Amino acid sequence: MGTEFYKLSSGEKTLKIVNFLLIFLLCLMIILPFLNVFALSFNPGKDAERGGIFFWPRIWSLENYHEVFISSNIGSAFAVSAFRTILGTISAVFLTAMAAFAVKSKTMPGVKFFTLVIFFTMLFNGGIIPYYMLLKSVHLTNNIWVYIIPSLYSAWNLIIMRSFFQQIHPSLEESARIDGYHDLAIFMRVIMPLSKPVVAVVTLFNAVNHWNDWFTGAFFVRDAALRPLSTILQEMLASAEAMRDTLNQAAGTNYELLDKIQVTGNSLKMATIIIVVTPIVLIYPFVQRYFAKGVMIGSLKE
Repeated sequence: MGTEFYKLSSGEKTLKIVNFLLIFLLCLMIILPFLNVFALSFNPGKDAERGGIFFWPRIWSLENYHEVFISSNIGSAFAVSAFRTILGTISAVFLTAMAAFAVKSKTMPGVKFFTLVIFFTMLFNGGIIPYYMLLKSVHLTNNIWVYIIPSLYSAWNLIIMRSFFQQIHPSLEESARIDGYHDLAIFMRVIMPLSKPVVAVVTLFNAVNHWNDWFTGAFFVRDAALRPLSTILQEMLASAEAMRDTLNQAAGTNYELLDKIQVTGNSLKMATIIIVVTPIVLIYPFVQRYFAKGVMIGSLKE
């Protein structure tokens, strides 16, 4: 632990050791289940039913992933997911940040009323049927923009960004106004550069929500070519599990037919989890460092 550890008192050493053990156990609780899913996704499902597979496949196989990717809609579904995640995240973060910058101002007329309205939407909603009727009335059902436009604003993300903006010292904004900056210039050149931590957090929230959302594609889109990856995989998983159960029942005691069944509903589920989770896992390290980074330290001297 370094030479500094030996300079601590016995109580401080005990506290550090306990903290280290708790963090280590927490990491194991997160990593080990993921390794188990990874191992099962690369192992034939029929063999995995025997048990004994924990963190490494007993028999390496790509059959589960082959079963997922043979779907003719996978390519277009991946493109739809990438489109909605990239465009939806960028537009939502930018517009939410602009709205948060507006309602953080105490001098804006009606700011308390607008803040109350925003908070009210976190407590109540109209329900799924009125929501569907609204989408249909504005021609967003069975339209790729149903993934983008309704999710442009999130009351929770707006409040998070507003709270962070309010922590930025007012003298920075006052100095910018003295230099002739208008509101948009202050927002782009002063507020946003100092708000990388909250922007990173809200960006990750939006990206994960867009990438994992299967509900919108399943209930508001009829065209299979417009459905995102999560929806296609969820439908594929449901149909595969039903098909495997039917095939198992039909096979009965026909062991030759049973031996040919290598992909099970559970193994397909594991492969689906890995496919959906991997992009987020790859992106997360690039934004994680902003979460607790104090970029405001040293930015202002009184």
